[in-house]
Amino acid sequence: MTTTRNAIQLGDWIVTTDNSGGIGEKTDDLVSVPDRITARFATRVALLEQWVAGAEPEAVLLHNFSGDASWDRYCEGIRDVFNEIGTDTPRISGSSETNMTLRQSAVAVTLIGKQATSLEVSNGNWYTYGTPLVGGDVLMRETEIASLAVLNVARLGGLFQRIWPVGSSGILAEWRAAIGDPTREANSLLDIHSSAGPATVVLLQIAPNRLAEAKHHFGTLLHPLD
Repeated sequence: MTTTRNAIQLGDWIVTTDNSGGIGEKTDDLVSVPDRITARFATRVALLEQWVAGAEPEAVLLHNFSGDASWDRYCEGIRDVFNEIGTDTPRISGSSETNMTLRQSAVAVTLIGKQATSLEVSNGNWYTYGTPLVGGDVLMRETEIASLAVLNVARLGGLFQRIWPVGSSGILAEWRAAIGDPTREANSLLDIHSSAGPATVVLLQIAPNRLAEAKHHFGTLLHPLD
C-alpha cells in the first residue's frame, strides 16, 4: 500500500505541488482559460494530495512564471479552493518571474501541510467519485467533477478510509499506485485509461458498513471499482 501520492514527507510535514504550462490568458497558450481557474485546479490537485497523507495545509507557495499581472489572479484561484471547502486560506508567498517575459503561461502551486491523522490499514472496497475529464470538458461539464466541498464533509466525518486523486495516467494506473500492485486489473463503468486532468475523479476506499451513507452523500457520481 502506498501512503502518499507525489508528496515529500519531512517528519510531520507534507509537501505537495502541482503545475500548469501553456494554460492561461497568454496569446500563445494552448488552452485559453482565466488565470484564476488555472491556479484553482493546480491548488485542487495539491490539496487532494495533502488529504492522501492525512495532512492539513498551513502554507502556500506560488511559483508564477506568467508575469506580475497574473499574481493576483492566481491568488484568487488559490483562495477559491479553500473557500469551497469552507476553511481559511493559508498564508500565500512565493515569487514571480519578472526578468523574462514568457510567451506561454506557467504556474506551480505548492502546499506545505502538517500531518493531522495517521493512515491505518484499511479493508474497504474501492470506488470512483467523479468523471474523467480533460481540456475544455473540465469547464463545460463541471457538475461531473468530484466536489471538494462534498469530499471534505465526508473526510471530516470519516465516511471513507482512503482517498487518492486520479490524474493524466487514468483510473487503473492510479489505483495500482494506491494499492501498491502494478499488475492488478479493474472493472468500472468509467474509462479506466482516460486522463482525469486536474483530478476530476478521485478514488475512495469505503468500509462496507458506511457504503449506504456514502451512496447517499456522493450520489450518482459514485461507482464501484473492482
